[in-house]
Amino acid sequence: MPENKQKILIVEDEQVIAQMYFFKLESEGFEVKIAANGEEGLRAVSEFAPDLILLDLRMPVMSGDEMLERLRATKIGSEIKVIILTNISKDEAPPRLRFLDVDRYVVKAHHTPKQIVDVIREVLD
Repeated sequence: MPENKQKILIVEDEQVIAQMYFFKLESEGFEVKIAANGEEGLRAVSEFAPDLILLDLRMPVMSGDEMLERLRATKIGSEIKVIILTNISKDEAPPRLRFLDVDRYVVKAHHTPKQIVDVIREVLD
């Protein structure tokens, strides 16, 4: 029986960044899906049932904080680990994020993909 891979959903509108994390996480043994905005992200949550979401904040159609607010209002969504992965500093982040149970807040520009993988493993353990 194949081992159960941990599932990660990347919600990121910049395709180059999404692909970079997709390949990095896949090579680290995770099962990975990408959604290009919050609306796609919510759909992917119900279809893919991720263990963890890497969530960008500024996206078209539905922002990351709006997606997170809707996610946290659902039973399944209240249990999924979420790492905000953005280039918005914590000071500039939408104030409502403080109330939405984020497991980690990471600024993309300050971390390598390898460091992001370490943060993911830490949050999932």
